[in-house]
Amino acid sequence: MISRLRERLKLRNSRLSSKLIMTYLLLTVVPMSLLGYVSYAQFTRSIEEQIGEYMPRFLYQANSNIEQRISELSALPDLLFNSDDMIAILRRDEEQSVSDLNKDIFSLNSYMSRTYLGGSNPDVLAVFLLSKNRFFQSSKIAYTGFDRDQAIAPYRYELNNLVEKPKIILPSETSLRFTNDVPYVLIMKQIADTDNRRILGTMFIAVQLTFIDRILHDFEKNDKADLWVMNRKGERLYHTDPEKIGTYDPDINRYPILNGSFRTTGDGPKRLVSVTESAQLDWVFVHSIPLKYLTEKTDLVRNVTIFVFLGIVLVTTVLSVVFSLNITRPLKRLSRLMKNAEMGHFQVDHSLQSRDEVGSLARSFNSMITTTRELIQTNYRIEIRQKEAELYALQSQINPHFIYNTLETISMAVEEQETDTVVDMVTLLGRMLRFSVGNKAKSVPLADEVQHIRDFLTIQKYRFEERLTFDIQLAADIERENLYSPKFILQPIVENAIKHGLETHKALDIQIGIGKEMSLRSGKLDVVYRIRDNGPGIPAEKMLELEEALKSDTHIDKDSGFGLSNVNARIVLMHGPEYGIQLHSIYGKGTEVIVRIPALNGTEALADSGGLEGEGER
Repeated sequence: MISRLRERLKLRNSRLSSKLIMTYLLLTVVPMSLLGYVSYAQFTRSIEEQIGEYMPRFLYQANSNIEQRISELSALPDLLFNSDDMIAILRRDEEQSVSDLNKDIFSLNSYMSRTYLGGSNPDVLAVFLLSKNRFFQSSKIAYTGFDRDQAIAPYRYELNNLVEKPKIILPSETSLRFTNDVPYVLIMKQIADTDNRRILGTMFIAVQLTFIDRILHDFEKNDKADLWVMNRKGERLYHTDPEKIGTYDPDINRYPILNGSFRTTGDGPKRLVSVTESAQLDWVFVHSIPLKYLTEKTDLVRNVTIFVFLGIVLVTTVLSVVFSLNITRPLKRLSRLMKNAEMGHFQVDHSLQSRDEVGSLARSFNSMITTTRELIQTNYRIEIRQKEAELYALQSQINPHFIYNTLETISMAVEEQETDTVVDMVTLLGRMLRFSVGNKAKSVPLADEVQHIRDFLTIQKYRFEERLTFDIQLAADIERENLYSPKFILQPIVENAIKHGLETHKALDIQIGIGKEMSLRSGKLDVVYRIRDNGPGIPAEKMLELEEALKSDTHIDKDSGFGLSNVNARIVLMHGPEYGIQLHSIYGKGTEVIVRIPALNGTEALADSGGLEGEGER
């Protein structure tokens, strides 16, 4: 804790040039560095998210194209039904002469070569047909490991049962191998005689996986990425790296999903893996790329940007040092001159020769010394003392007529032996006097101001009895909050209402409501007093005069009494022209006085107040 305090003191006591340089570093270098780092991180994350969203869609489309191609190849066995001679060969019994058998084999082999191995099917490597222990074949390249017995052995059940759906056979499930280990899959489909509901034979079509290259050719351009197709056991049927075809993916059981993208965990370089599975083929398509290759161009831009940024920081730091010295030198000189003025040397010329803001400041300071000294010695101190004396005088006064009338009412109650009334009135009068002279603050708790006017009206009620009725309504939220109000703003208004109302009317009703309302000017909640009476009202001509007086009179004048103008002037001086008094009156029916003040707590009221208080009658 002590070390931190020492650090703060060192910073506070450091030179202005050091502060300027440090401010430059804090306001430019540090934010720009953070901004660059955050921007780079967000951009790389955005690239990763875009690839992570795009790749599964691409794999899904590639998957659809591959499924479509497999479906097209699976329909090739049906081309046999285009030749009645070939179907007739397949329908013949196995018992026939060797000459006829060789002739049938030659005819069917030639037909399969023309039909399946021609230019329209470049992906077909070989076609094998097994029918009634007869084996027909046609191949583009040499092969081993596949004859009649090898074709029958693994699939005996499928060969003897009618299964119309084609089956995909992987190289690991058969001993068939082509020259140079050309990657392939076998499509096995039975040839069914629908007329006789018989199986004429089973055809095996060896398909080279080059068509996957054609599907992916226009997309995959990054040689750092790997793309492969495997079954659910992890056996790779196709891979962009031919050496990995036929190998197994050891991580397939650790894939969190089989449709979407994820980042790899554990040791080794982090990779972004996108996968999708084929429900029709039961294959999984995988795209994998190291994360560092996704942002290699961004990293290049980042490195260049860092280099340029460091160069700019170096140059601007030198410039900031020179700039700070140019500023601090004249300020230091001005500081020395101010210390001379502080010692009382007001007649010394403090002007500097420079024409910039510092020189202007020095010349203004020289002029300010003389002006301030004269102002303090003459007008300013005299005016302040007058205002303070006026404030104390206003706060210490209560209308003498009110005191005389109250004492007279108390005297009458004593003569009539109304002890309770006397006690109540004396208590109320004492509390009013304490409120008047016991607190010289400009603002008081709103509850005290409301209590004061309630005491005032209660005393007047004892005096005028049935001629005067009143009601004070205080909103619930006002009661809960510790709000403050300028002192003595309600009594002058209520006194006016009683004075003018009971002069012409036998009875007077006063309604006071205190609540919060939204200000149209500031958009904030204000405290609003509404004082209504059913008195004689104000004539139109007098109303115009009062409104003009409220708008123009913002100065407190002891000779003008303590009425509406003084109340309005005090509020305006304390809180600004948007607050004050509004009048609404209908001649012959009554008057409403609206007093608007800001909703302030004790601390805010102390900081915001600046006027004088008083009380009296219009």
